[in-house]
Amino acid sequence: MALIRLDRGELDGLDLYYTSAGRGPVTLLIHGLGGFAESWHETLAALEPHTRVVALDLPGCGQSAKPRRPYTLAFFAQVVEGFVRALGAERVSLVGHSLGGAVATAFALAYPGRVERMALLGAIVPGFPLQPSAVYRLMTLPGVGEFLSRLVTRGVCSAALARCFVVPRPDAVAFLVEHQYAARTAADGRAAYLSTLRGVRADFTVRAEAYRSALLEWSRPTLIIHGCQDPVVPIRHARAVVEGMPGAQARWLDGCGHFPQIEHAPTVNGWLGEFLLARAGL
Repeated sequence: MALIRLDRGELDGLDLYYTSAGRGPVTLLIHGLGGFAESWHETLAALEPHTRVVALDLPGCGQSAKPRRPYTLAFFAQVVEGFVRALGAERVSLVGHSLGGAVATAFALAYPGRVERMALLGAIVPGFPLQPSAVYRLMTLPGVGEFLSRLVTRGVCSAALARCFVVPRPDAVAFLVEHQYAARTAADGRAAYLSTLRGVRADFTVRAEAYRSALLEWSRPTLIIHGCQDPVVPIRHARAVVEGMPGAQARWLDGCGHFPQIEHAPTVNGWLGEFLLARAGL
């Protein structure tokens, strides 16, 4: 893992950890809620021959800084812009998973000149209907979320993640739970998790129409990859996203839940490689 410290405006001094491989145009991998950079390890290895592939720990996640503040999509987009600038990249391609897809979308709309193309995997995209789960709604309640977060154990995490797969892979579930477990579940990690749940809520409610209108005008190449049996972000959400983004390509995976890049890694990595090679005109 490497460290970048941002140095401008309200982000001054914000530490972001990341991992990278390969050379050439930059592809940025953005994990979902509660995730971390190394969750992309299979994707990093597969894309390395095609691009300089970079995966970061978003603020509030992994080893990156966890400031006490609202975690909105606008904040995440600003952080990604600062990170890309610090890398020295003029333009990047984006691959976002789950809430990372929302972060990628927010960055793309805020800084369209910095984006070559975008792939969204099992992604939640603001502007399109999605009914939050009962657990999500409870976790956003002040006091209730803090109480419930203290009850989360390794066993609870393992059971919740296993339900995200059609056919759970014990090794993958264990890695997603155990990697940097202490840092991710410490008090500041729990606080950042809850702040993210609460901070992005307005992006999917009061600001939803603005996102939807902007995405109707989105013209960069976009690839949507989604599992037909995704229990977290139902495929009807992904179908609505495709309809609302003219020109977006869709790839549906049967027998796949919420982690297509893990459950169907060879297929998904092949699609991503082709998508990125098209950027280079190869």
